[in-house]
Formats: sequence, structure tokens, C-alpha cells
Amino acid sequence: MGRIENDYICQGCGVAIQTENKHEAGYIPASALKNETIICQRCFRLKHYNEIQDVPYSDGDFLKMISQISETTSLIVKLVDIFDFNGSFIKSLQRLTGNNPIILIGNKIDLLPKSTNLNRLKQWMKKEAADLGLTVQDVFLVSAKTGLGYTEVKSAIEYYRNGQDVYVVGSTNVGKSTFINYLINESVGEKDVITTSYFPGTTLGFIEIPLDQKTALYDTPGVVNRSQITHYLSQEDIKVITPNKEIKPRVYQLNSRQTLYIGGLARFDFIKGNRQSFTCYFANQINIHRTKLDHANNLYNEHLGKLLSPPNEKDVKNYPALVEKTIKIAEDRVDIVFPGLGWITLSGVPATIAVHTPLDVPVSKRKAII
Repeated sequence: MGRIENDYICQGCGVAIQTENKHEAGYIPASALKNETIICQRCFRLKHYNEIQDVPYSDGDFLKMISQISETTSLIVKLVDIFDFNGSFIKSLQRLTGNNPIILIGNKIDLLPKSTNLNRLKQWMKKEAADLGLTVQDVFLVSAKTGLGYTEVKSAIEYYRNGQDVYVVGSTNVGKSTFINYLINESVGEKDVITTSYFPGTTLGFIEIPLDQKTALYDTPGVVNRSQITHYLSQEDIKVITPNKEIKPRVYQLNSRQTLYIGGLARFDFIKGNRQSFTCYFANQINIHRTKLDHANNLYNEHLGKLLSPPNEKDVKNYPALVEKTIKIAEDRVDIVFPGLGWITLSGVPATIAVHTPLDVPVSKRKAII
């Protein structure tokens, strides 16, 4: 990223100004350097439109920023993508935020089929967070797109913050900016309050949004989480794998030694077990291709980027090799989760499967949530 010299610091969030990459922190058009007050595009949009835009930071920058929260007395609101829980989970958060209470919010609930058991899902999220080293006070489900669940979340934030500041954290692409924008427009009642109450001078990329005379909600830039499959894909392919409406489950009856390809991004082999149903929960626009296990390697080598896409043909060279992992299933009704893509539910046991994904995108299993 091309940085302007250090004299140019955003008056809104304190980040160094740069003019080359509009998707990175501190961006302004070069013409805006002539302005008397220089604020980055992200702060400009907050000040004039009451809109938060997310910008990604490197792991190191993010960890340095978030560790400052441990010195505060505040409430941490952690947002995860319910469709990509593990891929959007920041594992070191408890260590970085000290003794501050944390509430966990699963976003994009509108994407799950209506048959999803939401109470079971919340219990699973709480347990999964604990297994990943994070103790949370409570779990909530929302849709930043439709506003579902916001009334409950607003009350919970008010209750758990106990008159203290609030920090909203999350990895990139979890919908954090949409979430905060909704809170701003709902909570302040009138849309120009943020403009007139705008406080410059926050540091290292935090954005300060006044809640009352003494406290504020702080937006923190999204952390780039390496286990998100989106890091290996073009914007064009990200649109294909990202659900934009309720997922329609697709059911395949498989015999042993049959394979499912999720586009060309991942592979699922049914190695051994009784013929059974496999229910696939992926973005409706992703093609799923069934073949015999014996033909699977040849199919991939010959058709990756064409029949098996995404990745699309011009981006195949940037997609990492798939690594195989064998999983034995002994319990009934299990989800095999592909981070950033979706999951496949097995109904019968015992079964042996093999999954193939890039090394940094590890597949996991969980008790079926639907």
C-alpha cells in the first residue's frame, strides 16, 4: 500500500493517510489532500452519511489495536458469520481483551433454512466458543441485512455494558459495518446526531460513536482471518460462494465410494458406509458435482476451472492444492463444515469420509444444527 508521508494523519481515526488503495485503511482521493481538514474516506462516510465502512488490517496491526482494550473497562461485542463460524472466529480475543465481558453475536441468520433449531444453534455457538478459549456472557442471533434480532441485541448491549464503553470486533466479511450502521440509525433516533456529535482524535483506526455524554461505541477494523477461503478467491468467485438469500438444502443419495465436488473448491468422499442421504448447505449458486471416487482425481485434473468452478478458469493458478483428511463418523446426524463455504449433513452411521480442502482451511465436524 502506498503511504503518504507521516504528516498526513486522519483527523477522525488517527490512521496514516494513503491515496492508492480504497479498500485499505486511511484511503482518500489524492485531490482531498488539499482540504484544510484531512479525514479518511471511512471517517468521511461516517461523518456525512452515518455509515461505517469496514477496512481490513493485517493480523499484527489488529492484535496491537485490540490489546489496548484490555486496559479499558468496557463491553466487547464479538460478531461472527453464522455461515462461517470457525473461519470468522478470532481465537486470541479473550487474551487480548482482559477481563471485560463478551457477548457473541451470530450474524446472517436470514441465510439459514427456516427449519434451523435456533436454540440448539445458540447452545452450540456458546460451547464452540468455550472450546476455542472464549467465555461469553450470552449469545444472540441477528440479520444485519433484515434487522431480525436487533431489538433483543440492543437491550442486551445496554444491560451488559452497565454504563461503560462498547467495542465491536470481528473479522472481515462478517457484516460488522452493516451491524453498526443499523445500531447507529436505530439507537440515535435522528440521523444527524452522529454528524453533530462526531468526535475526532481516536487512535489506530478505531472509530468513536457517542452513546451518551460519557460513553461511546467503538468500531474496530476487521481482522483478516487466514482460515477464510475468500483469501484465495477473486471478487467474482466470492460472489458465487457467498449466499445472498435463504439456503435451499440439496440432498444426494450416495453409495460408498462416491464423491461430491463443491465447485472446484473442496471435495467430499464417501469412503465407507451404508447408502444414505447427504444434505448439502451451500450458496444456491454453487454447483455441486457427483462422481465415482475412482474417477475423482481425473475429473479434477481435467475440469478444474471449467465444469468444476469456482475457482474460475483464469484464477485456477492462484488456488492452493487440496489436502486430504479422513474422518470417521460414529455419532448420528453430523455436520461436516467447510469454512467459508457451508456444510454437509450425514444421517447414517457408522461412516468413513475423506474431505479435501486447502491446508489453511481446515474442515471440522459438529452435531447437526438442522
